[in-house]
Amino acid sequence: MKKGALTHLAIPGTSLAVRVTPKAARNAVEEVEGGLKISVTAVPENGKANKAVEKLLSTALGISKSRLTLTQGATSRDKIFLVD
Repeated sequence: MKKGALTHLAIPGTSLAVRVTPKAARNAVEEVEGGLKISVTAVPENGKANKAVEKLLSTALGISKSRLTLTQGATSRDKIFLVD
């Protein structure tokens, strides 16, 4: 997905539901019904996959990583991010 392809979702105060697939073959962001589906190549240990998701999501939204906050799902595949 290109940088800024999901800018229509980058509204301050918005909660984004994300389904994450770690250890995927490639990094990808898909917009699906009910939220986003993100695949990352990083392994889910010591927060590596969460950092990769945050970086990929911020790029897709066209915002800085500091504007995203993981509010739910730090150890789950289903996550909620808040856009500041």
